[in-house]
Amino acid sequence: MMPVLTADRRVAPALSAAPPGFEHLRRFWDPAQGCMTVKVLPGEFYVSAQEETVSTVLGSCVAACIHDPGRGIGGMNHFMLPEPMGERDDWSSTVGRAARYGSDAMEQLINAILKAGGRRADLKVKVFGGGRVLTQLSDVGQRNIDFVHRYIETEKLQLVAADLGDVYPRQVQFFPHSGRARIRLLRRSGDVALVADERGYLKRLANDPIKGEVELF
Repeated sequence: MMPVLTADRRVAPALSAAPPGFEHLRRFWDPAQGCMTVKVLPGEFYVSAQEETVSTVLGSCVAACIHDPGRGIGGMNHFMLPEPMGERDDWSSTVGRAARYGSDAMEQLINAILKAGGRRADLKVKVFGGGRVLTQLSDVGQRNIDFVHRYIETEKLQLVAADLGDVYPRQVQFFPHSGRARIRLLRRSGDVALVADERGYLKRLANDPIKGEVELF
């Protein structure tokens, strides 16, 4: 593929290959960042050692950005719910749950970073989201915040930054090679589209064939 001249006259390189296992995620050249950008949606995660950006938008969801600074490996997850109801043995083998629960999303992200060459003892964690943007539901955001703090403490991970709570959605950009993260609160009325997206996602979970594990309303 030949390079493409972008609107700001910078030359975009040919699309680099996604790391194995992440080919399904949306990746594109972002001329504003001067690098590839990867979009992470609810229930997804991504790990890379490349000079690129991982981006997501959060309402009541939480995203953890985890980084090994010595090896330049990092990743982001995006989960809607803290953990299923009931005993883990009842649901740990269920197929199709992906990383929609924090309990899975954290394990999958950490394991993928370790598989890519990271060291658990060196991992730094930044967490974002958990806004109370779905006022008609129980406070899913606060449940997510409580979960991620509890998980980090139990697993003895090093939390280096957090921006959690409030009532606004957030846009998060994470740079997995350097470990830098940027956030932006979305205060415009047009951002209610995010709330609609989250409501639809919750509805799909509630109607999922996996029964008896989600208690939302």
